[in-house]
Amino acid sequence: MTAADWMARAMGLLRPISGDLAAREARMVLGAATGWSAARVAVAGGEALEAPVLEAAEAMLARRLAREPMAQILGQWLFFGRAFRVTRDTLTPRPDTETLVDLALSAPFGRLLDLGTGTGAIAVSLLAERREATGVASDVSAEALAVAAVNAARHGVAGRIELVQSDWWEGIEGSFDLIVSNPPYVSAEDYAGLAPEITRWEPRRALTPEGDGLSAYRIILSRMTAHLVPGGRCLVEIGAAQGQAVAALFEVAGLEDVAVHPDINGKPRVVSGRRARAATAA
Repeated sequence: MTAADWMARAMGLLRPISGDLAAREARMVLGAATGWSAARVAVAGGEALEAPVLEAAEAMLARRLAREPMAQILGQWLFFGRAFRVTRDTLTPRPDTETLVDLALSAPFGRLLDLGTGTGAIAVSLLAERREATGVASDVSAEALAVAAVNAARHGVAGRIELVQSDWWEGIEGSFDLIVSNPPYVSAEDYAGLAPEITRWEPRRALTPEGDGLSAYRIILSRMTAHLVPGGRCLVEIGAAQGQAVAALFEVAGLEDVAVHPDINGKPRVVSGRRARAATAA
């Protein structure tokens, strides 16, 4: 079978589940199976696929048709220009979350805390961009922390990040001038309507805290001022309909300059706030 024939067949099979992304996903599978660059895959035509390559491509295609996410099939996913290791123990880093990273980088910070780090994509990206900074990244899942450790080493920040197994604030010590989190925020009702690529393959507890979807924010903000230095910033990712509710929780927690920020699609995606600066003597 030629590369062009395989691509045509794969796109036809993928279209019912992937829609407009079918061609992109077929190219990604062929690239992974052959080791070809994206540019070479894009112009592939009459090249015959050898049996081992065809077998590998067919195996990956079958996994995708079973609704396994592409990130888990490939074992990695791009986030903020870097490839991050992904497994079934972690969420796939999503482009919307890059909004939080951009906002965090808009002001200086020296020591950060990432609560519920998962793959480590947020903390590792921030430390890779700010080479003088250090940080702590926590997660309740030991398996997720193992993935984060791989990503920290891959991107050269392992010496500047401490990975802590922690249920939110449990075991977290010290103060930080930047606290970030992409916590589980999908309500129990909304979770039931998510795509199979999410509900069958990604860890439920990383997606929903059950109930109204706001309980993680309540926990995070309950001890925010104990760990955020005066003048320090807090940024959290939110669901598109949660901006007003989470902003209100920020204000109740005593944070100032509270704002809701849109993602690349114009939907509310991040709430930010700042702890009041220490009063200066008259």
